[in-house]
Amino acid sequence: MTIAADAKELQHDIVRLRHDLHREPEIGLQLPRTQEKVLKALDGLPYEITLGKDTTSVTAVLRGGAAYASAEKPVVLLRADMDGLPVQETTGVDYTSRIDGAMHACGHDLHTSMLAGAATLLAERRDKLAGDVVLMFQPGEEGFDGASYMINEGVLDAAGRRADTAYGMHVFSSLEPHGQFVTKNGVMLSSSDGLVVTVLGAGGHGSAPHSAKDPVTAAAEMVTALQVMITRQFNMFDPVVLTVGVLHAGTKRNVIPETARIEATIRTFSEESRQKMMDVVPKLLQGIAAAHGLEVDVDYQQEYPLTINDEDETTTAEKVIAGMFGESRLTRMATPLSGSEDFSRVLAEVPGTFVGLSAVAPGTDHATSPFNHSPYATFDDGVLTDGAALYAELAVSRIAALAAN
Repeated sequence: MTIAADAKELQHDIVRLRHDLHREPEIGLQLPRTQEKVLKALDGLPYEITLGKDTTSVTAVLRGGAAYASAEKPVVLLRADMDGLPVQETTGVDYTSRIDGAMHACGHDLHTSMLAGAATLLAERRDKLAGDVVLMFQPGEEGFDGASYMINEGVLDAAGRRADTAYGMHVFSSLEPHGQFVTKNGVMLSSSDGLVVTVLGAGGHGSAPHSAKDPVTAAAEMVTALQVMITRQFNMFDPVVLTVGVLHAGTKRNVIPETARIEATIRTFSEESRQKMMDVVPKLLQGIAAAHGLEVDVDYQQEYPLTINDEDETTTAEKVIAGMFGESRLTRMATPLSGSEDFSRVLAEVPGTFVGLSAVAPGTDHATSPFNHSPYATFDDGVLTDGAALYAELAVSRIAALAAN
């Protein structure tokens, strides 16, 4: 039987695991219940398992038993993130989150269950694998940089040598019709940085602003100036996205506060623009503050780098997708998405590619469906076996190609 056919036989188990994970989402780097469920799914399979020291990560290595002609035994890494989000679920599905204020709103429960399904598919083919497979079950993708923790603890070298290639997958609750696989060569996702600005003034009475140093008006000018600066200093064909999500000052309408606070997210699509933003943003804000006779503290926080897919590995993934599911199931993105991912850290070390998969419910308008991170976002179970099969087939086919060289 084919991997895709065998995956269908696992549908009940994969769906059950996904629902169990969805009911008990956990946030951040410590996911003990999630780790327990993953270990239970791997129990009895011939994997060498290592648990994270600083996180509840799970690394599982499968040693292939077939002979290889290459100078070194091939190694392929497959990654799934496991954490949820601080979102109150309102989907109404019968496996809705039981944890108040937490939800798998980004589909990581699907990623984890698909990779667990792939673990079984690969274990069944162990004797025919001319290489090793590393499964990377990662916590803390949602702003906690869990990939860095696992890289620092050696996940890329877990098989005894550096992985030759790495593959990750991400489901969408919108954007594409049900079941479409999405690829893009080169930059697929933007970098992500954080900006925290504290404008330092001197409080006073709202009726006498001349006797105080008002940080509110300076902060308001900064918000507008940041947007204008982008349109005047950056090429529109190399876009920069800056969104202010926090603008806070004051306690009462007739009191001039001591400080005002701005927090923004910054997304860039080239390293050049990212470095330029790090240089020009503090200068702009310091200049505005000085013009108002104020001081400002600018904290520019580097977060996730660009997610850059390797050309050869992307082509490999596209061929595998087309061969398994047909060319009609493959969509090649024309432009990157402005979301960000810490799988970018893996791809910065190992050539690989990140594949999207639409989990929009069949018959649903993908253009208007709530997108990932929404409390209304739903992800269809119907894609689970296809995702598990793709994970497994990518490892099997890539190891075969590497072993023959």
